[in-house]
Amino acid sequence: MRTITVFNSVSMDGYFADKNSDMSWAHNQEQDDEFTAFVAGNAKGGGALLFGRKTFEMMASFWPTSAAKEAMPEIAEGMNRMKKYVVSRSLNEVTWENSELIKGDLISEIKKLKKQNGPDIAILGSGNLVAQLAEANLVDEYSVVVLPLILGSGRSQFDGLKSRRDLKLVECRSFKNGNVFLRYRPTQAQEGLH
Repeated sequence: MRTITVFNSVSMDGYFADKNSDMSWAHNQEQDDEFTAFVAGNAKGGGALLFGRKTFEMMASFWPTSAAKEAMPEIAEGMNRMKKYVVSRSLNEVTWENSELIKGDLISEIKKLKKQNGPDIAILGSGNLVAQLAEANLVDEYSVVVLPLILGSGRSQFDGLKSRRDLKLVECRSFKNGNVFLRYRPTQAQEGLH
């Protein structure tokens, strides 16, 4: 069975988007070759990506561009190459290469997707999607990069989550630029509920 991992950057106060739904602050930080290599290594992986509509449209407007290919060639190559699924009620088609639209009941569609053969799936951004899949116990891992800044207000990737989720830390790594990568899995009590 395919796994679903959430991978987001968050501020010290726990927001993945600021009060204007902007996430660009997560990319305006001190240069760190080790962290850049870490991100590029993730993009080189053979996984698939799952997005909500807003995040998909933001990503699709940047990664296929020549600016993205010049600024971050390895990451752009990976983002464009990977299989991408977008969950949307309002879109009727997607044109970013290797993209597929998912419509219908979210939970049943994601359960079907997890049962299909294929690479593991990462969710980037997509807070509404994250909260709904977390509530349905369909997320297998939560990875966050905590950035050394405080936004003061914004949106949590778990806005709308109605019940508690206990997690266990399985990896922790810090970088020279102050970023800290944390990877968690649901505790035994919640595993297997999906």
